[in-house]
Parts: sequence; structure tokens; C-alpha cells
Amino acid sequence: MARFLDVHPDNPQPRLISQVVDALRDDQLIAYPTDSGYALGSRIGNKDGRDRILRIRGLDDRHHFTLICKDFAQLGTMVHVDNSAFRAIKHATPGPYTFILPATPEVPRRLMHPKKKTVGVRIPEHAVVQALLEELGEPLLSSTLILPGETEPEVFGWNVKEALDHQVDIVIEAGETPAEPTTVIDWSDGQPEIIREGAGDVSGFLALD
Repeated sequence: MARFLDVHPDNPQPRLISQVVDALRDDQLIAYPTDSGYALGSRIGNKDGRDRILRIRGLDDRHHFTLICKDFAQLGTMVHVDNSAFRAIKHATPGPYTFILPATPEVPRRLMHPKKKTVGVRIPEHAVVQALLEELGEPLLSSTLILPGETEPEVFGWNVKEALDHQVDIVIEAGETPAEPTTVIDWSDGQPEIIREGAGDVSGFLALD
């Protein structure tokens, strides 16, 4: 059964954050709230974590994984950001955006898109996620928690616990989260392409397309 941790959404308790990070370092899988619904997360080096996420979501190897980063500096170690993208992406983060960009050698090949060698990156505006990333000291491998047959991410921790009690190791509860997923922008070819319009405003990127 998954552990259920009730974390304060604005002032996360350090003791609970440490428990979650210890679990991540022990290669456990977590379900956690973000600024755009719940997500599944594991340590980048957790080889089994990727496969567990794919099984839970009913996805194949072509799925674009996302690396959740603490800040723009950390994001820049995971992906190549050219001059055309730098200012726009920096301006949009933190926020409900996922950017698909060419991966750097810091990203394990199993986490890249098999053909494009790209990966998603984002910087959420959520106190609990920021606290986890600060304690962990590295990006978090992640995927939005949209269950098979659903079109929107889960928003309540207790619903996640009920649905995935034997498939994840920890569920973090931190109040209701927004139901709208991130806006996904593919910038791997030098120009922004809107892949999914979600919680993030796309008007500033359409002008650049």
C-alpha cells in the first residue's frame, strides 16, 4: 500500500519532504501535486521508474518524458536551448509549460525520444515541488498523471491513493490542484510548435512561430 503524506501546500514540512526524497533516492515512485494536476515522479537514475510510469499510464516507448527542474540553470544542463528560445522560455518559467528540446549528454538515452533524442523539461510554480527539488538536488523524471481512458490529470490526492494504492509507493496530498495540464511546446527544430494547448497562455509563442 502507498504511504499517504499530507503536506502543507504553501509551507511544506521539511520532515515530510525529507521522507519523500529519501524514498526517491531508494528508487521509489511517487504521485505528487503540481501547478497543473498530479504527476508521477521518480529519480532520473531509477531505471525501473520509467517502466512503472509507462505501465500505469498505458503508454509505449515513444512517450515524451519530462524532467522537472528547479530553475532555469538546472534546465540548461538537461537540454540545449538556443538563442531563439532562451528569452521566451526563461520568461515563461516557472509556470504550466512543458518544452521539448534536444537533450544533452546528462540525460540517459532511455529517457529521450527514441528518434528525435529530445526530452521535455519544465519548471513548475508549486511550493511542494520546489521543496522536493531543492532537497533532491537534481531534476525529477516525471509524467502527468492522466490515467488510461481519462483526458485530464488527477487533482485530488485521495483519488490517486484509491486508484494507485498498489502501483505507487507514496502519494502526496497538498490540497486540490488545477485540472488543466501543461501547455506543451516543441522547440526542438528552432521554432516553437504548439503540441498541446493547456494551462499556459500560448499567445506569446504564436507570435514567434
